[in-house]
Amino acid sequence: MLRLYKTPWLLKKLMPRYTWHREVQGKQLFLTFDDGPIPEVTPWVLEQLRKYGAKATFFCVGDNLYKHPEIANGLVAEGHLLANHTYHHLKGWNTAMQPYLDNTQRCQQEVEKLQQANRKLFRPPYGRITRAQGRQLQPNYEIIMWDVLTNDYDQSLSPETCLRKSIKYTQSGSIIVFHDSLKAKRNMMYALPRFLEHFNRLGYTFETL
Repeated sequence: MLRLYKTPWLLKKLMPRYTWHREVQGKQLFLTFDDGPIPEVTPWVLEQLRKYGAKATFFCVGDNLYKHPEIANGLVAEGHLLANHTYHHLKGWNTAMQPYLDNTQRCQQEVEKLQQANRKLFRPPYGRITRAQGRQLQPNYEIIMWDVLTNDYDQSLSPETCLRKSIKYTQSGSIIVFHDSLKAKRNMMYALPRFLEHFNRLGYTFETL
């Protein structure tokens, strides 16, 4: 089975208006977490980040924000950033324009109940968004993709391989995707603390986008 951990340069070139990494000076990384917040996983993630003074950006499903505002408030209180991942985790390729835009706006309303949004960040679920949807969203949102995909949600992948590949392809300025979801729980809980420890030891900092 072919898994992509590092986003191919050609894909970035084909969609240059989306953000795939950050240009930085020095050793900075950008951890992101998709699909939460949920009580079974997100508080544990927060605890790991706290150990290393790491900040992260959480691309939240709006329905999860609605159900678990207390968890989201905990993220905000510790300096993490909430961002938009649609209200119902919609796949853009399978969703008509107006329902997709409405669902995104509904999620943004939940985000802004919890954290003032000076900049609106949006990540399309599954990374699947049509060009037309992107054009409609871009005047109001920075569309954030990724440089490194951990594949932590792939339950056929061993935790050790998830960690090894994630470390291998990460470099300064990388936007890295983990998931605070039940599906990813096993691999993420193995890889995240070891990933943090590895790059902390090398002198990297973890920042919000």
